[in-house]
Amino acid sequence: MTETSQAIEVEVLEIDGITPTQNFNRQNPVPSSPPWMQWQSRVGKLNRRWRPLWIFLGAILLVLMLTVGVVVGAVVLIFKILRRIVRVITG
Repeated sequence: MTETSQAIEVEVLEIDGITPTQNFNRQNPVPSSPPWMQWQSRVGKLNRRWRPLWIFLGAILLVLMLTVGVVVGAVVLIFKILRRIVRVITG
């Protein structure tokens, strides 16, 4: 059996209900700026679709931080109690 690669070309009519404004030409791609410059304004903005995930992950992080704080507080309290008991015993 021989493997052949086939290219499928399609025209994008709509993406998420919005018609694309740019026509991309595959034969002569001429970038107007370096690729890293195109992402400059997009990096700081979070997509609204990810907001529930970030809220959920933030809640998990908050619970973990509170749990670690309670454990550290309990260890410090036990250490202080043990230190007082040793002071009372040793005089």
